[in-house]
Amino acid sequence: MSAIRLPQRGWLFDLDGTIYRGRDLIPGADATIAALRAGGRRVVFLSNKPLETRADYARKLTALGIPAGDDDVINSSLVLARHLATLDPGAPVFVIGEPPMVAELRAHGFEVRTDHHVRWVVIAFDRTFDYAKLNVALQAVRRSGARLIATNPDRTCPTEDGEIPDCAGMIAAVEAVTGRTVETIVGKPSPIILEVALAALGVGAADAVMVGDRIETDIVMGKRLGLATVLVLSGITAVGDPRIAEIGPDLVLRSVRELLTS
Repeated sequence: MSAIRLPQRGWLFDLDGTIYRGRDLIPGADATIAALRAGGRRVVFLSNKPLETRADYARKLTALGIPAGDDDVINSSLVLARHLATLDPGAPVFVIGEPPMVAELRAHGFEVRTDHHVRWVVIAFDRTFDYAKLNVALQAVRRSGARLIATNPDRTCPTEDGEIPDCAGMIAAVEAVTGRTVETIVGKPSPIILEVALAALGVGAADAVMVGDRIETDIVMGKRLGLATVLVLSGITAVGDPRIAEIGPDLVLRSVRELLTS
């Protein structure tokens, strides 16, 4: 059996750019996860992407050869809904986001509205973002005093066809027209999402590893909060990026396949 390069019991894996790109599994990802599990490690998948439900992600992983259940996946929509429920349970909200984000908020008891009579504007990665949504957000802030909260800070999302705009674009637009700043972004590199992830793993930060393709989210979060970090060059970060030396991940690998040593 292949050995794993790091001894920690809890492993967090980013999805897009780390385990798969779009619909395609990154070669060797399935074997790596299988080896970790066979060695008694706990694996949780951690994504900033709120475009699908946890069940959707679990089904996709399973179809790609990595068996997973809902509890094996944590994404930013779940974390935002849980966090907002601690701040303002059941509040009326306006959502810049797609149906899975809306469904998560409703499942947590929030009143999702389509007008400006809300206490919060929730900003998520939204491929249907348009002028009408931007205007409701503006009116919610100006006329109702709504506060801003967002899922994730990613500028782009990797796909099999290249990068596409991510939540940072929606955040920038709302902040530009409202003159307000988003109060909280719950996704990586926030400690908010990591707290949920470590609870799911059942280990402390010192006994956990963060594996991802983004320096500014995956690796920065891990380094700040005491996890071992593995940067893979199968997604956003390019070979030779000067930030690699500056931030100093514990391992830099071409892909998750290289976590296995023979």
